[in-house]
Amino acid sequence: MSERVLVTGATGFVAGHCIRELLDHGYAVRGTVRDLTATGTALDELARRGPLELVEANLESDRGWHAAVSGCTYVLHVASPFPAPAHVPDNEDELIRPAVQGTLRVLRACADHGVKRVVLTSSIAAITAGYDRADHTTRTEDDWSLVDSSPAYQKSKTLAERAAWDYVRGLPDNRRFELVALNPGNVLGPLQRPSVRTSVESVRVLLARAVPGSPHIGFANVDVRDLATAHRLAMETPEAAGNRYICAGEHLWMRDIARILADEFNPRGFRVPTGSVPHWLLWTLARFNKTMRMALYMAGRRELVSADKARRELGWTMRPARETIIDTANSLIQHGICAPHRRSAPSVTPAHANAE
Repeated sequence: MSERVLVTGATGFVAGHCIRELLDHGYAVRGTVRDLTATGTALDELARRGPLELVEANLESDRGWHAAVSGCTYVLHVASPFPAPAHVPDNEDELIRPAVQGTLRVLRACADHGVKRVVLTSSIAAITAGYDRADHTTRTEDDWSLVDSSPAYQKSKTLAERAAWDYVRGLPDNRRFELVALNPGNVLGPLQRPSVRTSVESVRVLLARAVPGSPHIGFANVDVRDLATAHRLAMETPEAAGNRYICAGEHLWMRDIARILADEFNPRGFRVPTGSVPHWLLWTLARFNKTMRMALYMAGRRELVSADKARRELGWTMRPARETIIDTANSLIQHGICAPHRRSAPSVTPAHANAE
């Protein structure tokens, strides 16, 4: 009988790819969802790949977590609050409380049911945030974000990961399980269904020409498929226990992403803006728009991180950033989220594009 793995937040972008990776490698998977009646056909394609069971559990309630964890050898705790593209909470506790308390709910159930290892999906937001934007230090797993000077989302990821490590260290030996934390960058890559996630907004707004140009904002990106592989490797590699692993590549400004998109998709009828949005305009918009205020914090900041530890200890690799960006855009087109601005001659999808 194959080992069973629990993946929290099964309908999420990262979790869906983790489930696919696990099923393709022979694991039985149990996934948590907030509401079993609302999943529809979102996970049908995955269920055809192997044994997939869904159970109901919510990060903001104790109900369901013991049943979800029972009988599982491993747990990938992927679920976490993530602000919607058009919503930034007025109260930071809207993100922090469910992130911290939800993580502890999952870990308590793991301790009660003898789980062997938990892989926690954290973020480089728990590593790089709060520092002066003029600080160009390349961050590693030894670094932590400065909570007092971090925005709500970055603070929630930092506090949730710290709470996880503190909880495991405080367990008696007969209840302690192994913990591994993954710290991914901005997650791009193909969508499994037509639902836009916050992390792919940087590609969507450019491809859809929803912005007149690129603000001076950038990210250290990771392909969701590579991140799913990292979760499996972190689960399987004995030496990974007790470690954090950065999963992110080089920093790219939005204008770099725009140029890649324009080169590939403008000949196919799109009009990707390759100019820049001046900082003064971003600052003005931020006075009236909460989403722009979040973007203003990121303006001019370089996310400089090293994934050398994951490469060295997990044998993990990343595909080229250009491939990830193009595959993300192709996915948005295939799911009907973005469309050309004018008719153009039929074109051939790049050979490396992944049709989900």
